[in-house]
Amino acid sequence: MTSYTTGIWAEFVACMYLRLHGFRILRRRYVTGRYTGRAEIDIIARRGNLLIFVEVKRRHDVITGLDAVTAAQSVRLRRAAETYIAREQWRGDARFDIIVVAPHKISWIRGAI
Repeated sequence: MTSYTTGIWAEFVACMYLRLHGFRILRRRYVTGRYTGRAEIDIIARRGNLLIFVEVKRRHDVITGLDAVTAAQSVRLRRAAETYIAREQWRGDARFDIIVVAPHKISWIRGAI
């Protein structure tokens, strides 16, 4: 598989994992305006009054998955999330999570960014 198809597969696995934990997937691969320096948010999900923005990484272990989210990427993800919150007029809680899909394990790091 190419890195693109591996990434799509990892996002699918992460969506199923979140659904098993009671989340409803609102958006996948959400991108705010092109050429604005904003980022793509892999998954936006909701459970009750909690909205989560999820970055999905497909790596061989959790540490390399966490290291793959750079400071610059974190800033772009926050800007994209702020845009989404403003557009949807969300008034509840929100947080950033990372899901690392490894060969035999899924790690969900809550409040990672």
